[in-house]
Amino acid sequence: MDNLVLQIQKKFMELFGQNPTLFRSPGRVNLIGEHTDYNQGFVLPAAVDKAIYLGLSPRKDRKCFLFANDLGQSHEFKVSELAKSEKRWPNYIMGVVDQMQRAGYSFLGFNCVFGGDIPIGAGMSSSAAIEAGLAFALNTIFNLNIDRLDLVKLSQKAEN
Repeated sequence: MDNLVLQIQKKFMELFGQNPTLFRSPGRVNLIGEHTDYNQGFVLPAAVDKAIYLGLSPRKDRKCFLFANDLGQSHEFKVSELAKSEKRWPNYIMGVVDQMQRAGYSFLGFNCVFGGDIPIGAGMSSSAAIEAGLAFALNTIFNLNIDRLDLVKLSQKAEN
């Protein structure tokens, strides 16, 4: 864990010349109800010791710069100009931005470096961890004062 945090901090400093605000979002397993949550069914999830770590800082413009540390890939977009990416992973982040804006929240752009140790595609909700972590992070760095349950609902909408 500490090594992952250091990697995120180091890459963020390398790309943006400043220290980020750091966030941790755990992966999860569903003890019951796999794939029923988005169909209005009941689930019993449990957090695991694997997580996504996000380093963020606000920008003074509408641009967003993302860097997926595990993939060594970057992506840029404007908060006001969201377009589906063929890379797929930026779509999770842009989905959160989109849902927050649809809910009436306004914010500027941001810089983000993220990575983690949740196995992708292993049913441990790596995408949900990115979405929930980003929603919480944006709420924090832009002082949006969104209720935590509303953050979860926005993240769920972004996933679906």
